[in-house]
Amino acid sequence: MGSAYDRLPLNALRVFEAVATRLNFGEAAEALHVTPAAVSQQIKVLEDYLQTPLFRRSGRKVELTPEGAQLLPGVRRGLDEFETTLQRLKHTRQSGSINISVLSSFLQTWLTPRLADLRANHPELELRIQSGPELVDFARSDFHAAVRLGNGRYPALHVEKLMDDWLLAVASPRVLKKYGPLGAQTELDARPLLHGGELDWSSWSAGGAESRKAQRGSYMDDSASLLAATIEGLGFALIRWSLAAGELAAGRVQLASERVIPYRFAYYFVCPRTYIELPKVAMLRDWLKAQAGAFAAPPGRKR
Repeated sequence: MGSAYDRLPLNALRVFEAVATRLNFGEAAEALHVTPAAVSQQIKVLEDYLQTPLFRRSGRKVELTPEGAQLLPGVRRGLDEFETTLQRLKHTRQSGSINISVLSSFLQTWLTPRLADLRANHPELELRIQSGPELVDFARSDFHAAVRLGNGRYPALHVEKLMDDWLLAVASPRVLKKYGPLGAQTELDARPLLHGGELDWSSWSAGGAESRKAQRGSYMDDSASLLAATIEGLGFALIRWSLAAGELAAGRVQLASERVIPYRFAYYFVCPRTYIELPKVAMLRDWLKAQAGAFAAPPGRKR
């Protein structure tokens, strides 16, 4: 079934406006970068469509007929609206809102403290952030991009690595003062341990006989909540460096061991391949990569 616009001579309307503005076929042709014959042909197409003459020619003089004068304001309004819409679309490519999906823990501890820098340097960008563990389906949502923690294999998407991560043992100053650091021979079963989904204490301690018994303590499936519990002094925890670095710098938690373990996943910027061509998405990508590049590795490690 055809559209109501299928038969509209849109190109002829544009040519009509150019001639009506200049009242000169030659000047209109020059402005449109076409030949005078092509201009005359388009005007004929429009006059045939409307079944009425639009211009009155007298030698080299061109005048609008009453019908042409009646048509001109409406054509100009339509072309102005069309141009406004196109400019708005071009503008939204450059700036405006960007819908992005991230992990809640990453948002709370790493991204949020850096958003003031984004606003200061790119005030034209508005982030609309949704946090959660689920991988968004770009084909069935209005998301422009995501930051994912994974192995980097995301078929049919544009993928760029942002940064690696590490796991380390941390505790509040009060807990560390009471129980001391975690050494190679530390009996973990005697320590208050907090458990999360990143790595179990058995693996952290290389599977020692004593560590395999260390299963008591609270379990939290959200890394940000696990970090908050550690700050409150509820026990030792294994935390990703990307989440703990800010709290370590502020002194709210301290390293409980010199052991640093490379994390099995890294952070990646992903988006549909067509979206990376949008200037605002590329701008966000570049900003994230700059922030990730400036984020120092844990003690004794290099990026």
